[in-house]
Amino acid sequence: MNIRFPKKHLIYLFVLIAFVSTIIFVHNNYELYDGTIVKVMQTEETDRTEIIDQYNNKDYSITQQITALIQNGDKKGQIMELENQYFASQAINFHLKEGMEFFLANDGISVGEIKRDKYLILVLWLFVIILLIVGKKQGALSVVSLSANAIILSIALDIYLHNSNISLLIICAISIIFFTVLSLLMVSGFTEKTYTAIIATLAGTFLSLLIAYLAFFVTGEEGLRYEEMSFLSRNPQIIFMGGLLIGSLGAVMDVAITMSSSIFELYEKNNQINRGILKKAGIEIGKDIMGTMTNILFFAYVSGSIPALLLYLKNESPIGFTLTMNLSIELARALAGGIGIVLTIPITLYISIFFIKRKQAKL
Repeated sequence: MNIRFPKKHLIYLFVLIAFVSTIIFVHNNYELYDGTIVKVMQTEETDRTEIIDQYNNKDYSITQQITALIQNGDKKGQIMELENQYFASQAINFHLKEGMEFFLANDGISVGEIKRDKYLILVLWLFVIILLIVGKKQGALSVVSLSANAIILSIALDIYLHNSNISLLIICAISIIFFTVLSLLMVSGFTEKTYTAIIATLAGTFLSLLIAYLAFFVTGEEGLRYEEMSFLSRNPQIIFMGGLLIGSLGAVMDVAITMSSSIFELYEKNNQINRGILKKAGIEIGKDIMGTMTNILFFAYVSGSIPALLLYLKNESPIGFTLTMNLSIELARALAGGIGIVLTIPITLYISIFFIKRKQAKL
């Protein structure tokens, strides 16, 4: 009796096996690490001291006595005792619990970083599985595209680190072309809709960079604070512009493919549709996209500054100084990305109409 499984069931089975195998692996990969990993077997709180700072903020300094089992290295299997001191806020130290794993610090007797690879892999796999369930084939292609883009970015940064004479802007510009072409072709295929999105994405991204550069040139970059990049010992302006270029790409690409897909879908429903109606519909679609995407950019950039904002404000820094120090760079990125989004809408619309006009001429 031959039992045949549908092809999609075999794919799901493969994903499930890969998921389980990966989870088991990261729970037993201690020997792959050079640092000593220990597992908490028992904890006991030995001291708790209240601390009040000059601004009347209250915290506690807590000391734990830890019994831990060494998981790798020459002393694998041995039990060790150590102290863990942390603050109740857990800003830079950790409250250890039974079963947690962490690396020993360089001195070999104090707590270093928590071993987080198993949590990271679990979240990554959940993301992949949900993407496959919802997107099916397109979801799988999205995973491949995302992985390829991560590799391209890693290679690009490695080239820059080992070749400081090459401008980061040039490296980022070349990378963006690869990101855009690879992502859109893999997800949407070799269609005129995809070609439209590729052209519009590249045009919108590079135009937003050009406008941002001109604005910075005219204003002399007044108000931009590069202190967070000072330790890189490289030109902070170039690094900022490179990050701005890549940061704008995602939102611009999203707008381009959404606009392109919508307009070509309208044409597919009625291939005799009047181009004036198509243009009007495209403008309305663009208006709807514009507001949400610019908000997404703003929240995405600003959210990363919330911890620093709270730290400055909690220490009674002037509000103007706090916002300038922490938000000048992020707001500049959000504004440049917003410019790219707004420009991409008409660019995508007219390129789509151009391809549709060619199609209608052949009918």
